[in-house]
Amino acid sequence: MTGEKYDVLKRFFGYSSFRSGQEELIDAQMEGRDVLGVMPTGGGKSLCYQIPAILMPGITLVVSPLISLMKDQVTALKAAGVPAAYINSSLSAGQINKVYQNLLEGRYKIVYIAPERLATEGFLATAQRLRISLLAVDEAHCISQWGQDFRPSYLRISEFVGKLRRRPVISAFTATATERVRRDIERSLGLDRPLRIVTGFDRQNLRFEVMKPKKKDEALLALVSERAEKSGIIYCSTRRDVESVSRMLRDAGLPATRYHAGLTEEERRNNQDDFIYDRCGIMVATNAFGMGIDKSNVSYVIHYNMPQSIESYYQEAGRAGRDGLDADCILLYSARDIRTAQFLIEHSGGSEELTESEQSKVTEQALKRLSEMVGYCETDRCLRGYILDYFGQKHPKTCGNCGNCDGSFSEKDITGEAGAVFECVRLVRERIGYSLGSARIMNVLRGGRDKETLALGLDRLPVYGKLRGVSSDALREMMESLKTQGYLRVDPVHGALFLTPRAEDAVRRHETVTMRVRGKSADSLSAAKRTPAGTEEDGLYAALRDLRYRAAKEEGVPAFVVFSNATLRDMAAKKPTTESEMILVAGVGQKKLQLYGKRFAEEIKRYLGENGG
Repeated sequence: MTGEKYDVLKRFFGYSSFRSGQEELIDAQMEGRDVLGVMPTGGGKSLCYQIPAILMPGITLVVSPLISLMKDQVTALKAAGVPAAYINSSLSAGQINKVYQNLLEGRYKIVYIAPERLATEGFLATAQRLRISLLAVDEAHCISQWGQDFRPSYLRISEFVGKLRRRPVISAFTATATERVRRDIERSLGLDRPLRIVTGFDRQNLRFEVMKPKKKDEALLALVSERAEKSGIIYCSTRRDVESVSRMLRDAGLPATRYHAGLTEEERRNNQDDFIYDRCGIMVATNAFGMGIDKSNVSYVIHYNMPQSIESYYQEAGRAGRDGLDADCILLYSARDIRTAQFLIEHSGGSEELTESEQSKVTEQALKRLSEMVGYCETDRCLRGYILDYFGQKHPKTCGNCGNCDGSFSEKDITGEAGAVFECVRLVRERIGYSLGSARIMNVLRGGRDKETLALGLDRLPVYGKLRGVSSDALREMMESLKTQGYLRVDPVHGALFLTPRAEDAVRRHETVTMRVRGKSADSLSAAKRTPAGTEEDGLYAALRDLRYRAAKEEGVPAFVVFSNATLRDMAAKKPTTESEMILVAGVGQKKLQLYGKRFAEEIKRYLGENGG
């Protein structure tokens, strides 16, 4: 079996060795054992079930909620010589029936299917006649109510398996799952003594940065302009922001398109294709875009607004650098983002499949995750470390590749301001019998004359107006620092502030309270740090990119389906001029060699001849 899997790895996918965890997961499935694999985006999860699918008899079903991923994965598999198909709502009834017929005739090895399809009579009737050797569940965290993307349709997977004539091997894969979510996945899918492999959540090629610009549009325009030759995604929380941001970029002459649920299905599809096929380098979108997009040459992801959870942020940011090259993940943060996120969570509408009590728990968990996300935006410690702590992974104290580790900070004494905040939180609760949120506490401290403050008599408190001379932005930053340092606790449901024992000890012992502040030189990225990774493209790499673009256009496929950026980098470094040398390039399999090998080798030979190589 060892020889077979390595042969498949090289012949179909063009690689000579496995990444961490891949081989063990593949071996376990081939031996008939269930598995649970937690691997970072771009870590090679798909190969973990695609290689067993090719080697095992019968059919492999891949359950995925991601229509975009299905399309991209199937396109890439076909280009590699693997017979594959997908079944989802984008197909007509006639097309779905054709896939059913081909399934029964044994024409496919891998079929991607939406979870909702499992409950339909037509598919179940077809599935019961098939030899299904492997059922792979992608984005498996969707099965957990404790996860960020809970989808009730995933709960039907176990029921579907129970209706099959023979239980297949079940494998589950995800990039973002806490320990609690991992336990939920195992239980809900009924995994039988699974091999569990968590390869880690760290992606060292990604550089993380949180910026707090006063004018987001100006900051965004500068960041994108500096990456004009790169492919990137800009995420916005609302359709309105998508429209305004995409319009601003286009007005500045930048190739931006848009994606959100308010557009027609045809426009969403056309805009997505423009981005995937590199006809448009910038995608401005809500989080409705990109789940499962297998576009490997995304060099940066910028969040115009703060996402609602660390899981969502890491998943969306992780769409950058899937080819293994350095990439930037930048979050533009403001206090308004918190209010927007809270509103979206509390007005999400819920699911008709959940009881009122269950929906309440889902909302409560969402607000707790939001609190963790705010902590990420406000922390002054290593951003990568904050993310890895959230997922329970050990790490060095600093990473050297995030905005906080390479920024300059100093300690600022805020003992007086902190004391006023603590006193205000205490006195408000004593006066009205319950606690208020950050915005209301700030109003009192800055002498606000709003109706609620006056109606509650908070203007008569001794701390009223005590911090009138502190700007709202500065006071907000101080309060967020006090939360991050553990002096204040926030109710995740109502947002009310409470003092912690640490705050009470600080007051009683007259301790000094400080906060870290970024130096002026690091208020924004320096020119050197802002330069996107990988911009020093040598002439050969640029020539190969041009050839790839022409080949992709002729074939009618996305450029990354021809070769990834990482493969072109390796090709430019090894400079193969014959097919026997070309096969040694990472990412060049037999099918790719047959389709493109001679043409790319000739381009390298031409370039070297013209440039004295």
